[in-house]
Amino acid sequence: MAENARVALVSGGNRGLGLEVCRQLAGRGLTVIMGSRDEERGRSAAEGLPGNVVVRRLDVADEKSIDRLASSVESELGRLDVLVNNAAISNDEGQRGVDADLGRVREALEANLFGAWRLCEVAIPLMQRGGYGRIVNVSTGLAALEDMRGGSPGYRISKTSLNALTRILASELRGTGILVNAVDPGWVQTDMGGSRAPRPVEEGAENIVWAATLPNNGPTGGFFRDRRPVPW
Repeated sequence: MAENARVALVSGGNRGLGLEVCRQLAGRGLTVIMGSRDEERGRSAAEGLPGNVVVRRLDVADEKSIDRLASSVESELGRLDVLVNNAAISNDEGQRGVDADLGRVREALEANLFGAWRLCEVAIPLMQRGGYGRIVNVSTGLAALEDMRGGSPGYRISKTSLNALTRILASELRGTGILVNAVDPGWVQTDMGGSRAPRPVEEGAENIVWAATLPNNGPTGGFFRDRRPVPW
């Protein structure tokens, strides 16, 4: 099936990396659902984007918000082929694991892990119906156990857990036509990455779009940076 018949959902799609992913996917001809916590801000962000971009309210920390979006996708579009779990928070810079505020850790887990997990659970049945799916979990090198260090425990642990979810889902869905991968876009010039980041947002988004549009014989269950596998 041609890319212009496919539907993609991008969480946190109204700014930064998510907005550029929406731009690039829409430019490839996909119908893109931009998930935004503030629908009006989403509509403003979508102005001027190429192709067909549909803005929908989506708060990944709110289960009812996810359920409402899933119902609208099924009733209005009847399909979902690509899910980019991009929405995330980084709320504990400067914290240490030895004396962390566990309330902030729970907040990070709710947004960065459980929100993405809930979206996977509502997306996968729609993908199975069509025998095709691409799930991209936007991760970070800070989540890699191979080089795990101290600091930002909530952010690190939530993203490491998202990597584990990637492996679990990829294994359970192997052979179904649904590919599940984690992507580290690198240190990108966004609100979260800051102005000192060396990588432009376009370059970071390209890696996510690559995983979102893999061919049927593409990899699954991998962790990638610049289209190359990196250690977990």
